Amino acid sequence: MSDKLKIGITVGDINGIGLEVIIKSLVDQRMCDFFTPIVYGNTKVASFHRKAIGVNDFSFNVINDAEQAHSKRANMINCWQEDVKISLGEENEIGGKYAFLSLERAIDDLKAGKIDALVTAPINKHNIQQEGFQFPGHTEYLQAKVGADDVLMFMVCDELRIGVVTGHIPLHDVATNITEEAILKKLVLMNESLKKDFWVEKPKIAVLGLNPHAGDHGIIGTEDDQIIRPTVEKANEQGIFCFGPYPADGFFAKGAYEKFDAVLAMYHDQGLIPFKHIAKGGGVNYTAGLSIVRTSPDHGTGYDIAGKNLASPSSFVEAIFTAVHIVKRRREQAELLKNPLAFRKLSKDRD
Repeated sequence: MSDKLKIGITVGDINGIGLEVIIKSLVDQRMCDFFTPIVYGNTKVASFHRKAIGVNDFSFNVINDAEQAHSKRANMINCWQEDVKISLGEENEIGGKYAFLSLERAIDDLKAGKIDALVTAPINKHNIQQEGFQFPGHTEYLQAKVGADDVLMFMVCDELRIGVVTGHIPLHDVATNITEEAILKKLVLMNESLKKDFWVEKPKIAVLGLNPHAGDHGIIGTEDDQIIRPTVEKANEQGIFCFGPYPADGFFAKGAYEKFDAVLAMYHDQGLIPFKHIAKGGGVNYTAGLSIVRTSPDHGTGYDIAGKNLASPSSFVEAIFTAVHIVKRRREQAELLKNPLAFRKLSKDRD
């Protein structure tokens, strides 16, 4: 019996690039040396995408249950039996319906312990809305399914780790959601994740301001001085090593992020625009704060290039291996905690 991790993979919107990057990620047989892939989708749909991008020497091992997975093959569970009309590059109800069937089956197996982590291909946040999925995105859905009090959208790559206080909400609602409680919760989650999931012993976190120039002492807004700065001070009193608020533009332009283990941005685009520029297609979206491990690539459905053999699998490959590494770190740390002397020795070695 193999002791390799089983990584569950959802197909996302079947009219987008999800299956293309999945196939391109798994076509290299050496990937199975590191983990056992289990894709939740449909073999006919997968064959359609495989032919569309001209991949002829690859096929999935079809299984009915994750426990039947072949450790040296890319496996697929058929989550539906009916024929599906695929309209590459089109946003429609079909794409959302089958993205949800894939996700629902995978999360059930993840919660049951049949797979060790989940990597999700991109969904369309509009067409996936249906009974059972009435959330702004994957992050909120997984939070509800797992029952987590709070989660952190944590974008990670070699050069930068950045989380956001407010995620998928309209921009005009951001300021009212920037509260001491919200910032402090995200800082706690980030600090804990850096220690547990990334093995940063003493995390150093930068906190960005909300307004241009971090408010310029109240001239361009009061949130930075009245809410963010006092919260940073309170977090430090609680043992979280953080600094700020920093004006976002200068912070990234000067490369100041290189001096920190992670950055907390106030809203979605403030964090994700610089992240995607710096990551250059190799970034990963990690949902911190869950009892389970879930990652995804840092791109969307890619309707404009679907079926054209233009999608890069780089981010998806990174998402898979980030999930593998986090699961292994969590398990190794759990084992070490059973032996406090060994854990203290490892901590000193990392320092």
